[in-house]
Amino acid sequence: MSERRPDPMPLRTRDTLTILAGTVMWVIALAVVLLVVKPAGPRPVWVCVAGIGLGLFGLVYVRRRDARLSESVPAADVGESEPRRP
Repeated sequence: MSERRPDPMPLRTRDTLTILAGTVMWVIALAVVLLVVKPAGPRPVWVCVAGIGLGLFGLVYVRRRDARLSESVPAADVGESEPRRP
């Protein structure tokens, strides 16, 4: 049996930008529903409002998570894709 290779370092992603883009799309969907579609019931409006609310929650969550991670990781390790080998 061969020796197991070490796990790769996690990828650095731009989660804030992704969540913000999704939230903006929900805002646009809400504007379309209110101005163009004129829904017969409140359901489409509340779906858009829920999407906006969850997007805002996601932004707060990810920003707090990133702040905690940046405090716990030394500055030299940030951005490295693989551990240094001698």
